[in-house]
Amino acid sequence: MSNISYKDAGVDIDAGNEFVEAIKADVKSTFDKNVIGGIGSFAGAYALPTGYKEPVILSATDGVGTKLRLAIESGRLNTVGIDLVAMCVNDLICNNGTPMFFLDYYATGKLLPENAKDVVAGIAEGCRRSECALVGGETAEMPGMYSDDDFDLAGFAVGIAERSEMDTVANVKEGQVLIAMPSSGVHSNGYSLVRKLFFDKLGMSLETEFEGKPLIDTLLEPTRIYVKEYKANKQYVKALAHITGGGIVENLPRVLPEGMRAVVSKDAIRVLPIFEFMGQYVDEEEMYRAFNMGVGMVWVVEPEDVDAVLENTDGYVIGALAKGEKGVDLV
Repeated sequence: MSNISYKDAGVDIDAGNEFVEAIKADVKSTFDKNVIGGIGSFAGAYALPTGYKEPVILSATDGVGTKLRLAIESGRLNTVGIDLVAMCVNDLICNNGTPMFFLDYYATGKLLPENAKDVVAGIAEGCRRSECALVGGETAEMPGMYSDDDFDLAGFAVGIAERSEMDTVANVKEGQVLIAMPSSGVHSNGYSLVRKLFFDKLGMSLETEFEGKPLIDTLLEPTRIYVKEYKANKQYVKALAHITGGGIVENLPRVLPEGMRAVVSKDAIRVLPIFEFMGQYVDEEEMYRAFNMGVGMVWVVEPEDVDAVLENTDGYVIGALAKGEKGVDLV
């Protein structure tokens, strides 16, 4: 009987080494002055930023969900990494955390260096957009767990905040204004329903024309990252809600104290065409629970600061806060 190798079992060490070499430039492009060391150590090192009186470390983790299925089927893998970073760093800023560094986990049945390089290039782009250093990651080749063409992603972001600024709920009061920060599209939630509707129920394909371009272009539009806008307007923002799975009705209450209700005007929401189309086949209540409907974040600001925020961003007013049972009224 001849000897057997790791490659015979489905794991190619040489492909892994090729992949590491291929991503070095992209990874290094995300480094800032606080990154210690280079690529290839056993752990990423990051110096704690100065200037904080009571620094608190925050962490967030997430994935991309079944949006990955569309990326794999279309062979377009260079944007899902942006989604991965976005889902984590957009959560961090909701606790007034400034993203510092990011790590990723890439698990696949067979490591194809060129495909993996595209994914990491997207992650690096997401890190640049969020001014966050990509300090490490893990690539796992697991034949038998995944088919050769499949992979999954997980991301881990770490940020820093001043302890006194973390409790945003305490800042929320009656009469404050709700500003919608537009989403770039479906972002990274609700894709099981998206796929069921477009491909199973309606029989559409990835290349079906939608709004003058292939449907896949709209469905793979990467999640918008709001870190830079947040940093530029932090002085005005009392609280932030990242509108992900559960939509406005389930995410906005997470920043409200007891006895406070958000009154949101549905007519004010600039619903994106993709949601208007899906709304022909999905009940309105379900749409608002599954999707962001064109609102990627909601910022809570004082009435006197509304103009300053609107001048600095592409945000727009969708409602206000009033006394009442904690929750959201869509009127």
